[in-house]
Amino acid sequence: MTATPRGNSLTGMLLAAFACTLVGASFTANSVLGDYPYAGGQALRYGIACLLLLPLVARGAAAPLRALTRRQWGRLAAVAGVGMVGFNLSVIAAERTAEPAVPGVFVGCAPVVVAVLFPLLGRRRPARAVVYGALLVAVGAFTVQGWGRTDAAGIAWSVAALVGEVGFAVLAVPVLRPLGPKLLSATVAGVAAIESTIAGLVLDGTGFVRVPTGEEAVALGWQAAVVTVVGFICWYMGMQRIGAERATLFSGLIPVAAALTAPVVGTGAYGPAQAAGSLLVGVGVALGSGAFRARVAALPVAENERVPAP
Repeated sequence: MTATPRGNSLTGMLLAAFACTLVGASFTANSVLGDYPYAGGQALRYGIACLLLLPLVARGAAAPLRALTRRQWGRLAAVAGVGMVGFNLSVIAAERTAEPAVPGVFVGCAPVVVAVLFPLLGRRRPARAVVYGALLVAVGAFTVQGWGRTDAAGIAWSVAALVGEVGFAVLAVPVLRPLGPKLLSATVAGVAAIESTIAGLVLDGTGFVRVPTGEEAVALGWQAAVVTVVGFICWYMGMQRIGAERATLFSGLIPVAAALTAPVVGTGAYGPAQAAGSLLVGVGVALGSGAFRARVAALPVAENERVPAP
């Protein structure tokens, strides 16, 4: 049975929302990895995720990968380097001199940047509903997290984290069509594992990885199996259905999910400000994604952004 445009769009929204909720909840796992070598943790996370994804893509994966051009391989390296390894490094570096809310606020602006930048790259006018929705999402993210102590270095690294978040969505669009969500997720995870290993050897030598403690092993396992494997596939499947502009709106759910799960481990509280910010994020996502409209199918997605299912 063929899915209707409305059902396809709704599915895409739910997939993007679920993926971003997993990422937000993963901030709880990050809290126990503060003493683990950064590059080594990334190498383990993405290496394990790649191995878990291989059974899903082993058959028929060779031909699409061989057909990729050098430029497309460059994009895959950029997605891994900028949107995965670079993003996580930027957040960790920012939090050395800034409170966690600061990079969170900047990352919360990603929907605004994508809503404006992506259409301009495709030589078309940004959709008003998406831009307005993205602005509400950014304000909601700021309200959820507030603004914390920082310095120039914290702001610079927070801007780098924003670039990584935007790059993770925008850079992947041209390679999503030939690879599909599963193979794309497996490939960028493998590339990110290699990049993290190289970075670890350069920065920390052979001590870039060590045997994790019990808590660290659980956190790394969660990051690899749930956030990377499940989250990445859901994210790219969602982007495949509703496009990068609308899918990125759901990144506003990341700070909301983080705020909701923080009280579970005693790293934060969920109060009136968080509730108000969550409401703003929800309204912004609904407005920008077209959920307020009677016919979701009426919302156009540019041909260079819509990706047919493989």
